[in-house]
Amino acid sequence: VQLQASGGGLVRARGSLRLSCVASGSISSIKVMGWYRQAPGKQRELVATTTRDGTINYADSMKGRFTISNDNAKNTVYLQMNSLKPEDTAVYYCNGFAPSWSGGTHYWGQGTLVTVSS
Repeated sequence: VQLQASGGGLVRARGSLRLSCVASGSISSIKVMGWYRQAPGKQRELVATTTRDGTINYADSMKGRFTISNDNAKNTVYLQMNSLKPEDTAVYYCNGFAPSWSGGTHYWGQGTLVTVSS
């Protein structure tokens, strides 16, 4: 499984960005895709996840400004980020989760940097 994330960049506060993540390879086992982020000096944290049938979960702090969506035909998951704040500055990682009886496997993309200037 390969996950290719794109769409990061430099944006001013209150601006918007849309991240994309394309999954390829043996993706039939992937049941959940999502986005995590890691700010400098902090642990990686959940942003949002979505299943193939559209069940969506957001971290409480992300609700209202961020929207996750997927296009199953393109094996792509998106993260629309609006009203960005400097504290949203982080490396954003695409994640794919393949559940199994032993617990499952997480796959990670390379990360895309989002920098929000004040």
